[in-house]
Amino acid sequence: MQNIIGVTELQRKFRSYFEDVTRKHTPLILTRGSRPEAVLIPYEDYLRFQQLQESEVLARFNQVWDRLAEVNAAFSDEEIAADIQAARRV
Repeated sequence: MQNIIGVTELQRKFRSYFEDVTRKHTPLILTRGSRPEAVLIPYEDYLRFQQLQESEVLARFNQVWDRLAEVNAAFSDEEIAADIQAARRV
C-alpha cells in the first residue's frame, strides 16, 4: 500500500507520515501541484534500489566489455598498443 500526499500536508503531519514509512514500510508519494515529485521510502528499500542500480550498471559494463573483446579479437596486443599510442599523440 502507498500514500499520496501534497508537500504542504507532509509539512503539517511529518512525524505521523514518517512513522508510517519507517515502521509500517508504507511508501509515501509526495506531490506538488497534484504532480508526483518524490517518494519517501524506508532506508532499507533505498539500499536495495541502489544495489539494483549498481548491478544493472555492472551488467551493462560487462556486455560492453564482451562486445569489445569480440570486435578486437582479430587484432594482436601489439596492434592495439600501437593504436593507443597513436591516439595519445593526437
